Amino acid sequence: MPASPIRKLVPFSEEAKKRGVKVYHLNIGQPDIETPENVINKIRNFDLKVLEYSHSAGMISYRKKLVEYYKSWNIAVTPEEMIVTTGGSEAILFALNTCLDPGDEIIIPEPFYANYNGFAMSSGVIVKPIDSSIENGFALPPITAFEDAISGKTKAIMICNPNNPTGYLYSKEELESLRDLVKKHDLFLFSDEVYREFVYDGAKHYSVMNLEGIDQNVVLLDSISKRYSACGARIGVMISKNQEVMRTAMKFAQARLSPPTFGQIAGEEAINTPPSYFTKVIDEYYERRKVVVDSINKMTGCFCPNPGGAFYAMARLPIDDSDVFCQWLLEDFNCDGKTVMLAPATGFYSSPGRGLDEVRISYVLNVEDLRQAMKCLEAALKVYPGRKK
Repeated sequence: MPASPIRKLVPFSEEAKKRGVKVYHLNIGQPDIETPENVINKIRNFDLKVLEYSHSAGMISYRKKLVEYYKSWNIAVTPEEMIVTTGGSEAILFALNTCLDPGDEIIIPEPFYANYNGFAMSSGVIVKPIDSSIENGFALPPITAFEDAISGKTKAIMICNPNNPTGYLYSKEELESLRDLVKKHDLFLFSDEVYREFVYDGAKHYSVMNLEGIDQNVVLLDSISKRYSACGARIGVMISKNQEVMRTAMKFAQARLSPPTFGQIAGEEAINTPPSYFTKVIDEYYERRKVVVDSINKMTGCFCPNPGGAFYAMARLPIDDSDVFCQWLLEDFNCDGKTVMLAPATGFYSSPGRGLDEVRISYVLNVEDLRQAMKCLEAALKVYPGRKK
């Protein structure tokens, strides 16, 4: 089981804090944005006599509310086509265990969300990575690369849109090219759309659920964690119009009994969050993105493409080993009593040796903290012993 590049350095950050060093956490997608007030109040004031199990597919009132939410995105689904899960993580596990057997292969453009590796390994599924490049902002690789990776054991392709860790937003045309490939080879297409709301520069998000002709192939994975800054609620959802897929996934859902009741209460109320909340949040992330991307691209030897969505950026730095560098930042470096915690990019690749000079940055802190964190990073790069010429 691979270690999480996002969390494996936590012991070193804890030791740094014990020494009195302030740590700017840019390693994890934990926003400092406040959870909507209506959500907190709903949990606080809910009149519950017994904290009981819900239906294994999730509370019917919540699933009906989700139908309304997806309709607002021009996605037509029914309560029977969804299973509420314990976070988006469980949705991914259900999809893998439902649609693939041990030894089957799933194609994923890399870098990809680190836990895909761990979930695949725990399911006995083999990840077949195909390379995307920082040079073009991690756009979808050529379809020929997907074709070359397909074997007799290939059962699925997985994407995250907007992408974690790169922030890349796949276009409608890119998704349609995937649609044609999936249809040609009769593969499943898993799409993690957790960051649907977070797109910038006037761009639009396009869901795989809107692709024509592959209704039986698509599995949508989603979560409330980032959308409503409610990571601790642990509520996600798996959606598919393929009835056999959903019947099989229900066996896994029943085996774990039910998703969290309080989380579903929060999730149901969250759909009532006014649009003004997202307008303010997206404006805030836009400013945060600008601070990070502009700062890094001004640093000697560094490059950071401008992400089109989510709240992550991948940066190439003049360093020898991102794992060593990120640990060194916490163990051996501070700038006026401050340092920065980053996620080494090696953990977002499946191919050995990739990501050694890259890090993922989560721009989830306020603008002033991000400015201070970028000053720390710039100072660190000037004195890091493993800096590349």
